[in-house]
Amino acid sequence: MAMISRGNILIDGLSVEDRDQLTAVAADFDFQLGHVFMEPADDVEHIYFIDEGIVSAVALMHDGRSVEAYMVGREGFIGSTAWQIPAKTAVRYVAQMAGRSRKVEARRMRELASKSQTLRVVMATYDAALQRELEQSTACNAIHTSERRFAKWLLRAHDRANDGALQMTQEFLANMLGSQRTTVNEAAQNLTRRGAIAYSRGRVTVRNRQILEASACECYGATRGIADGIARADI
Repeated sequence: MAMISRGNILIDGLSVEDRDQLTAVAADFDFQLGHVFMEPADDVEHIYFIDEGIVSAVALMHDGRSVEAYMVGREGFIGSTAWQIPAKTAVRYVAQMAGRSRKVEARRMRELASKSQTLRVVMATYDAALQRELEQSTACNAIHTSERRFAKWLLRAHDRANDGALQMTQEFLANMLGSQRTTVNEAAQNLTRRGAIAYSRGRVTVRNRQILEASACECYGATRGIADGIARADI
């Protein structure tokens, strides 16, 4: 089932006191598809808690190629460790699905975290979950086929979307996966023939989750377990 937008899971999981203090210094920030929040080497001036939509952290190579390092939905935030110490980003943060967020100045987040152990635990737990996901993705990118990684990527995006339709071009998908457009097209056609998805004119519609999950690599289950742990407020 896709997530129903109710707001950011981390904020929802805070104590009333911590939540009130954070929301008091947060500003609503709506974003459109393709919006770039930060570029590599930028100072992280704001932490963005995603309430709805999807943001990708994209690693850029000198030769122009790119690949998604991870994606963030309402289970997390973007801005990395800047809530602990002043930091620069190593990736491009770009919206792959329009949505809304709450942004907090990084310096204000550091002030709040310094005064609240429970807030530090929530933020650090998400950072740790993200680190585990990155470790899993390293093995995934090295071992698993493009088609299985594509199916995994679609499932993760679908989990964070409000419906079964995703607006994504072949070029965008190729950049996210670090693959050729022809490879993505072949994978999409195979999944379409199996009845897992429908793909036309940059629109991917998930038709059968069961088939799509069977087509994905084992890493989907591993990374979904991380997100589910956060969603259950095991923090």
